[in-house]
Amino acid sequence: MTAIILDCDPGHDDAIAILLALASPELELLGITTVAGNQAVAKTTANAIRVLDHVERADVPVAAGAERPLVRKLRTAAEVHGDSGLDGPLLPPPARAPEHAHAIDWIAAAVRGHSQPVTLVATGPLTNVALALARYPELAGELERIVLMGGAIGEGNITPAAEFNIWVDPEAASRVFQSGLRLTMVGLEVTHRALMTRGHARRLADAGRAGRLVADLFDFYARYHERRYGWDGAPVHDAVALAHVLDGTLLRTAPCGVVIDTGPEPARGRTHVDLHGRTGWEPNCEVAVAIDADRFLELLVRRLSALP
Repeated sequence: MTAIILDCDPGHDDAIAILLALASPELELLGITTVAGNQAVAKTTANAIRVLDHVERADVPVAAGAERPLVRKLRTAAEVHGDSGLDGPLLPPPARAPEHAHAIDWIAAAVRGHSQPVTLVATGPLTNVALALARYPELAGELERIVLMGGAIGEGNITPAAEFNIWVDPEAASRVFQSGLRLTMVGLEVTHRALMTRGHARRLADAGRAGRLVADLFDFYARYHERRYGWDGAPVHDAVALAHVLDGTLLRTAPCGVVIDTGPEPARGRTHVDLHGRTGWEPNCEVAVAIDADRFLELLVRRLSALP
């Protein structure tokens, strides 16, 4: 069993990743930490708890983290996720408050307190991760690895150059990519190839309480992607990163040197990925380059359908 901490900014695809983690016996979800990204951190924290409430998992701790990027003004994705960050389903307010500890302190304590190495799955901006490594530099030697959803080899989804999570806080991302930690970058090259469709949503809607929640989330979330891209469906970015942790055969990765662009627009947040070794950069990351999309989507639907 792999022990994980999920650092996220729910967000529709983050919510689906939370549910997939809960539905996967290969994973031990130690807790959830939240960051500002898709929405302000008060909303992303409330959303994480609301999702856990829906499936009666009050045992999973939630700790709130950074309210803003390291040096930049926060830009959220309300156009994708709505004013609440989780528009669509009718979920009640959270039934509990988050942990008293700040997310970065909670991460350090959880990693130190666990009997086996912990994998950090980061599906939002990397602000919490960078701050945790700055305050607790020993974490670099204690974490098993970091699997992050973010970046792109080619075109971005917030600008032509950049993927949203990296673009929100490129300074934090740069620190993490320079940390020496074992990193896997799950970017748009693979997440955009695995679209959840309305057919998948219909299967989930018939499969119980958790499945109906995912179908409701998808209904709102897919509208943006259908308008913006003309797709028949929507990518569930964060669930792909989570799925890679529970089944490493779903993605093919390549060791690459990756440099984060921290300059001004239009290059801000670009992940410069030296896929073919042209620059001589030392590889600092495993970059996902291919996905077994059908098998991922079947795993996702099957696991979520079986969630109690």
